[in-house]
Amino acid sequence: MSVDTLSVVVERDLPYPPEKIWRALTQPHLIEEWLMKGDFQPEMGHRFSLRADWGSVNCEVRAIEPGKALSYTWDTKDLRSIVTWTLFPSETGTRLRIEQTGFQPEQQPYYRGAQAGWPRFLDAMERVLRERN
Repeated sequence: MSVDTLSVVVERDLPYPPEKIWRALTQPHLIEEWLMKGDFQPEMGHRFSLRADWGSVNCEVRAIEPGKALSYTWDTKDLRSIVTWTLFPSETGTRLRIEQTGFQPEQQPYYRGAQAGWPRFLDAMERVLRERN
């Protein structure tokens, strides 16, 4: 990916331990509740898809460090990007950081969609974490 690509970064402080957030990031039945339906498995190189009413995303696990970091490709139509989740333990729980990289300058609709979408997905994840506490 060129140096000119755009990235979306969202960080949240969550009042839950990293292990609980990790489960929400890696267990398919929980992912379905806050993100999309899919066939994710927390294994290096695993190819999976995420599906919603608007279409699907093809993904492949690129990096996995249980309880700390997860990265996968996020490819749909003409967008080729990478989503990276990082968990940092904090005094009050966990700081969760998501970064989606690889938006080309001419891909403003995708970029704006990610800027609006990831905070909503994180709101939904927080709801799932709260209900399953």
